[in-house]
Amino acid sequence: MRANSEIPLSIEKVLAGQYGPLIDVRSEGEFAEATIPGAINVPLFNNVERARVGTLYRQQGPEPARQLGLELVSPKLPDICRRVQAAAGTGPAVLFCWRGGMRSKSVATVLNLMGLETYRLEGGYKSFRRFVNEYFEKMVPSLRLAVLHGNTGVGKTEILTALEQRGIGTVDLESLAENRGSVFGHLGYSSIPSQQTFEGRLVMALEKHRDKRGIVLEGESRRIGRVVLPQIFYKQMQTGDHIHVYASRSSRVKRLVDIYAKLGQPHELTQALLRLEQRLGKNNVYYLCEAVEQGAYASVAETLLKDYYDPLYGYPNGPSRRYHLSIDSTSVEEAVDLIETYMTARYRV
Repeated sequence: MRANSEIPLSIEKVLAGQYGPLIDVRSEGEFAEATIPGAINVPLFNNVERARVGTLYRQQGPEPARQLGLELVSPKLPDICRRVQAAAGTGPAVLFCWRGGMRSKSVATVLNLMGLETYRLEGGYKSFRRFVNEYFEKMVPSLRLAVLHGNTGVGKTEILTALEQRGIGTVDLESLAENRGSVFGHLGYSSIPSQQTFEGRLVMALEKHRDKRGIVLEGESRRIGRVVLPQIFYKQMQTGDHIHVYASRSSRVKRLVDIYAKLGQPHELTQALLRLEQRLGKNNVYYLCEAVEQGAYASVAETLLKDYYDPLYGYPNGPSRRYHLSIDSTSVEEAVDLIETYMTARYRV
């Protein structure tokens, strides 16, 4: 059945995924600030053009602004068609702009005339923001969460990955925030998401597991890098089950070396270490930087665990009765077995 761009789709129908990829026709600046996770940017106007049209609209009214918009867009239409078709393949696509107005409607009309099956998102990106806000208000309070706690290097991220592979619902908050929550947290990531982008990613990650009776995630402070966990979600984390993970110092050192030595060049690691001068002292940081330059990563990791990370987070480095479950993760596979057994019994996952 050929799409009708005059009948927009609700956000719920669009997120179900049956209408093809999402195409964000807003400017690259709007797209970079926040978009619907997974959307592809095919802008109708670039940042400068959008500013020109907006200024003309405010100064002279809608008609001159529409005329300028038409002049700017007309030469682009063949390329826009090609890019949308490349994204959609043989199937349909869903277009959206800020409010589901002129930008997405005009592009959808042209694409449909060209024979491309195209839909529009009712309410545009704003409808997705409403969906996100309502999800936090209405759905999050009913979530059943199991939260992993443990000092740096115990393998919480590896445990989450392995649980996901076994069909257990998991959410990797650090991946969504593109920050590992430490002095080296930014290494290996190319961008910093906005608060809106992070919240959208979080809701979609939770929605992915809507049929799971329990979701496992890593314990975090409210702030992860430059984003903040919504208060209602952070509160729900505190009410969940709490699983403590510990491991031998030697295995933690090995994990840190395996992770961070591969992520950044020596100068990136030393630049990150310089931020610890106030806590560790200039002389100690100098020696750590020297050790990095010499490739003595194990020595650096050992010192950071002993003098920085363990005092900072303060989790027990051995079994503890303060938690619903306390497990040794020296063997990640054995730790995952125990958590899977616990989740199956506790939540009937």
